[in-house]
Amino acid sequence: MEELLAAADIVKSYGTYQALKGVSLTLNAGQMAAVMGPSGCGKSSLLLILGLLQKPDHGTYTCKGRDLLGLDAGEQALFRRQFFGFILQSCAVFAYSTVEENVEFPLIYSGVPRKERLARVRELLDSVNLSGKAQARSNLLSGGEQQRVAIARALINNPKVLLADEPTGQLDAENTRKLMAHFRSVCENLDVGIIVVTHDPQVADYCDTVYSLQDGRAIVACKHFSSKPASGHAANNRRP
Repeated sequence: MEELLAAADIVKSYGTYQALKGVSLTLNAGQMAAVMGPSGCGKSSLLLILGLLQKPDHGTYTCKGRDLLGLDAGEQALFRRQFFGFILQSCAVFAYSTVEENVEFPLIYSGVPRKERLARVRELLDSVNLSGKAQARSNLLSGGEQQRVAIARALINNPKVLLADEPTGQLDAENTRKLMAHFRSVCENLDVGIIVVTHDPQVADYCDTVYSLQDGRAIVACKHFSSKPASGHAANNRRP
């Protein structure tokens, strides 16, 4: 598989607190990786660094051999828009816009013609079980429905890498299963790489690789994903 991202020895401090103490990870096309660990261990900081939304204090970060940390702010912004899709904990939907408008917005920004925009929006809304809510105002949706809107919006521009921070945190078990099955389909059919920050071992069971952050460092367990998630847990991680 083609390597998409490679981060090595990532260090990040906030004042005197060192959140990340030399984290390394890689992501290939068509691969889904989970990042797990207790609250405050640096999972979200790592995701923001990988998405070029924060700068590390030390380390290297490349995409297909290209030095991403060496890009200037404008170059990073362009790369971020073209390469990444984001699902953050806050959902960040536009409260008084419709579901369809929320998902359509990135395509408007990218200059996609309206007819093509609507076809892609409808396809994605169907994939996250929201086709019946297309004209609903986002502020009237449940938390789980808002999260699914955010997921559809993150996928609308066909990103090469999807970065998801607790994407199932507000979903029930059935919609969690459907979402993770959809993520697997995106990985396998579109060669998209996905990194999921999660507390949920059932979510991690859908992933090919699990990184467990402990004391600011990463312990990695490599797995071979099967269509029936294993009953195991990231606690079985081992040092490579």
